[in-house]
Amino acid sequence: MPNHAQASQPLPDDEVVLGVDTHKDTHVAAVVTPLGALLATEAFPATSAGYRALFDWIQSFGTLTRAGVEGTGSYGAALTRHLLSQDIQVFDVNRPDKTARRRQGKSDTVDAEAAAQAVLSGRATARAKSGNGPVQIARMYKLAKDSAIKARTQAINQLKAVLVSADPALREALAPLSNPALIDSCADLTTDPTYQGSDEVLSATLVTLQLLAERIQQLTAQADEMKRRLAALVRFHAPQLLERVGVGPDSAITLLITAGDNPERLANEASFAALCGASPVERSSGKQQRRRLNRGGDRQANAALYRIVQSRLRWDPRTQEYLKRRIREGKTRREVIRCLKRYVAREIFSLLPRAEPAPAPV
Repeated sequence: MPNHAQASQPLPDDEVVLGVDTHKDTHVAAVVTPLGALLATEAFPATSAGYRALFDWIQSFGTLTRAGVEGTGSYGAALTRHLLSQDIQVFDVNRPDKTARRRQGKSDTVDAEAAAQAVLSGRATARAKSGNGPVQIARMYKLAKDSAIKARTQAINQLKAVLVSADPALREALAPLSNPALIDSCADLTTDPTYQGSDEVLSATLVTLQLLAERIQQLTAQADEMKRRLAALVRFHAPQLLERVGVGPDSAITLLITAGDNPERLANEASFAALCGASPVERSSGKQQRRRLNRGGDRQANAALYRIVQSRLRWDPRTQEYLKRRIREGKTRREVIRCLKRYVAREIFSLLPRAEPAPAPV
């Protein structure tokens, strides 16, 4: 299938294509001609000076307009930002399939050349995210929030596990409490006069429970602060999303992260739906014409669409009427929800901010 993103503008006569296999400390680059002939390969350090040296090196072979980079969201993120700042089209390249690796072998230079060939053939069609705007800020905040929530859940489970094997009197006093009351009580255990002069095992249990409770309180405060920052971010940069029924700050942030800071890299709303795993996949053969559920895409974005649909099914009369009508037509509830997720993806895409935003609030 032709790559329309590449064919949208004329290419220079001396064009070369770059492929990069990224690693933590070094990046291996390969430069090929538009006909696929390998010109050279070279390794560069993963530093600012290394990125500049790589760009100067590639320019010595011709005009660079397109590049395929492995791991644009991890090891290749900084290089991707550097290339995008030089007006280079950067495509995210997946690892070569296992069949190709069994046939051709595996090395960094082979992977770098394969990345360039993927751009030439049109196999690499996903434009890289720029990662230099409010969405990247949201991604960092969300990472901190999610890790705090995960660690808090682990600490709560540990606290309850310690309580199970604790002294019967202590367990009976704390077991009936709700989670918030239990954590507050455990945070004050060593200063509680009821347990002064306890034996060594009980004293160790009290200290452990108190430390775990204090850790839970700290992690809760961190998660709440990240939630506040994320809500302020989406209200400042994309308030139009929050005006839609069923779209809260968490769902809005998840969908913005999926789209990236440069949603113009997505050709149309169908591309965004596919990115969210909300587009049907052809499963036709012979006279049988059918489509199956798309199990690919960003599953967190897919879950955000599902939450929006569930909220609308509960509160939005138009969505409720749509569900009744499609069920009368013979659709199951699950099939109707898939249709609604596709419609929500189309609606969200039309609301994605595309202009360069102002600085984010603190």
